[in-house]
Amino acid sequence: MEFIFLCSRVNVLILLLTLCSPYKFIQSPMDFGPLNLLQTTYESSRDFGRIVFNTPAAVLRPQSKTDISLLLSSLSTSSLSRVTVSARGAGHSIHGQAQAVDGIVVEMESLPLEMEIHRREGENEISFMDVSSGALWIEVLKESLKFGMAPRSWTDYLHLTVGGTLSNAGISGQTFKFGPQISNVLQLEVVTGQGEFVTCSRTENSELFYSVLGGLGQFGIITKARIILQKAPEKVKWIRAFYDDFDTFTKDQELLVSMPDSVDYVEGFKVLNEQSLHSSSVGFPGNIGFVPDFGTKEKPKVYFCIEFAVHDYQLEHINVDEVVRDISRQMSYMQVQFYSVEVSYFDFLDRVSMEEISLRRKGLWDVHHPWLNMFVPKSGIVEFKELLMEYISPDDFMGLILIYPLLRDKWDGNMSAVLPEVGSTDRVMYVVGVLQSASPDTCNHLCLHNLLQHQRSFAQTACDRIGAKQYLGHQPSMLHWREHFSRKWDRFARRKSRFDPNYILGPGQGIFTNPQFASS
Repeated sequence: MEFIFLCSRVNVLILLLTLCSPYKFIQSPMDFGPLNLLQTTYESSRDFGRIVFNTPAAVLRPQSKTDISLLLSSLSTSSLSRVTVSARGAGHSIHGQAQAVDGIVVEMESLPLEMEIHRREGENEISFMDVSSGALWIEVLKESLKFGMAPRSWTDYLHLTVGGTLSNAGISGQTFKFGPQISNVLQLEVVTGQGEFVTCSRTENSELFYSVLGGLGQFGIITKARIILQKAPEKVKWIRAFYDDFDTFTKDQELLVSMPDSVDYVEGFKVLNEQSLHSSSVGFPGNIGFVPDFGTKEKPKVYFCIEFAVHDYQLEHINVDEVVRDISRQMSYMQVQFYSVEVSYFDFLDRVSMEEISLRRKGLWDVHHPWLNMFVPKSGIVEFKELLMEYISPDDFMGLILIYPLLRDKWDGNMSAVLPEVGSTDRVMYVVGVLQSASPDTCNHLCLHNLLQHQRSFAQTACDRIGAKQYLGHQPSMLHWREHFSRKWDRFARRKSRFDPNYILGPGQGIFTNPQFASS
């Protein structure tokens, strides 16, 4: 185990815990060189958002799940402890959710990489992979493809850890068909806030299983997951169709998600300006000849694009081109604005890496990312679109706005993830991702502060008026978190008291404060 001290505030407490424990698991900072110390300080106090920077008191780089268990059990049994712990995967959060100011950050990618395929040939048997939670999804994809298999549900960006996405939900264009990633897990290995190591599933220790999935790191630290696999296609037919009418755009999206036997992936995005068109096209290798008229600054015109895909298993009795033609005949996109390409399954799933390479070359990757992701009821998507146009300026918006439908019945209500509360007959909901970038060269501290304040106001309005819910969000207070969880709050708080009664885990989310120390 590596345990690196970053400041002295809690070092005395950690030392006391070590001396009082039968386990001597915290090493001296003298064992590590200054370069390693400084690098770990920087990495553990930042994230992809480049908005919040909280320096931890120490960083644990576990070499086994036992290291994590010993840390949490020692902290949970100490009457002196006010030390909190955050599990950090790839650090892709936006508002410091994986940080722990004056606490301990557990770097999950330090766990040994474990990936074991269990292939089942029976018709009613499920193939799966057991994988360590610090593994990246890109590593999962590469390993499973060696056996002609792959997980069913993905995120758009694959350089995220398994444990990180399962602590939120994990969504992408396959979610309408298979549900989020948390709906495609058979079993978990978890270390609770009390340091107890537990194997859980829907039938074994089910309360912990449902709590942790989508639980924002509040109940335990995932160390291993059992992920459902399916046969991987050889190639993917990747299609984009453009629209100049929002109602037609959403109608065709809902048509596509009603065809799960034919369509394997559905997403969509808003085309606000020339920059948004080109940035979203980097990962699409086709020669798009669409040259839209964006109007004027006083009277802007926006467009929309549906992106869908059909898997090609290279079966003789299925003509994928004919399948795409049958689907397209039922759609109402702008005439001649329909484009398709054929790519490998790996390149399709790893498409965002092409965008990352392009942005890094332009110096636009390591910038502020004040992203906002929201789940929007179908009944409120038109009003949400109008509110959004009041919030952003199309001519200078830098980034991408995703809009695509999900199906509520693909989500398990027992899990901790929160969806909009709508009528039971409203099966469709939308995810809207405002993936904005703000370069420090053009947006200083005051600019970023104002942007975040404006964003918060917009999100609150959407929640109050439409019933939208934030995904990957960060609430400003415990009261706002109670409003976010709504009817799920009592269950969420009860689970916290059961699995992390000392309120050690997930301080970066800002959901709970230890009642014992709240006054101080």
